[in-house]
Parts: sequence; structure tokens; C-alpha cells
Amino acid sequence: MYVCSCFGITDEQVKDHAAAGACTPRQIASATKAGTDCGSCVRTIQGLLGRGACPRRELLETGNAAAVLAADPAFSTAGPRLAEAA
Repeated sequence: MYVCSCFGITDEQVKDHAAAGACTPRQIASATKAGTDCGSCVRTIQGLLGRGACPRRELLETGNAAAVLAADPAFSTAGPRLAEAA
């Protein structure tokens, strides 16, 4: 099912990025552009991501941002970035 009609992003693509570590709609947008045009899909993306465990979010919330940066080369000083998915 299409989640983002503007960019043709499916729920499976969102789930794949979530499985790869995306925890927020902003991270999904960074990887796919979903949610960056009309914005009508953002709530659907939030629903797909849910409120489940997110290792990155948990580390950041506990004040261990350095651990996130050290453990994941996808993070840089410019912010989180996900590798391009084919």
C-alpha cells in the first residue's frame, strides 16, 4: 500500500527503513523524502513506526548521545542519515 503518494513510498519501504534503524518520521523523510511534500502521510508513517523500542532513541533519551555517534557511522555532526536503500 502506498503511504506517500507524492514520492511513491510504500508501507513496506517504511517498514524496511524502520528495521534498518529509522525511529522517527524525520529519519524516514531523510531516507525516502516521504512526508516532505504535502505532509499528509506523516501520521501514517508515525503509526507504522509505532512507539516501540528504538535503541537510538533510548540512548539519546538517557543522555548517551556519544554512544549513538560512536556505535553508528550513519550518524554525523550534521545529524542522522540512513544509507540509501536500493
